[in-house]
Amino acid sequence: MISTETKEVVVPKGAELIDDVFYVWETRYGLYSSMTKQGRQMMTGLHKSDVASMTRAHLMYEQDGTLDQHSRIVGDAYVSGKL
Repeated sequence: MISTETKEVVVPKGAELIDDVFYVWETRYGLYSSMTKQGRQMMTGLHKSDVASMTRAHLMYEQDGTLDQHSRIVGDAYVSGKL
């Protein structure tokens, strides 16, 4: 997380640095979250290994320029007509 006052990255307590690229930690609700070393929030999930795996894959796809090939939109929030 990035502190709005100082613009520095605040690493959550108990966070583990993975691959020297991103952090994974357990949230207060028992889930796991990840963020890059620069403070960009990434994934949240039930299992630490899944969050680490998907964060690693997401960052790799961004780096390769293939993220759009591994993403899809599921559903639509468009409401037609008057409310």
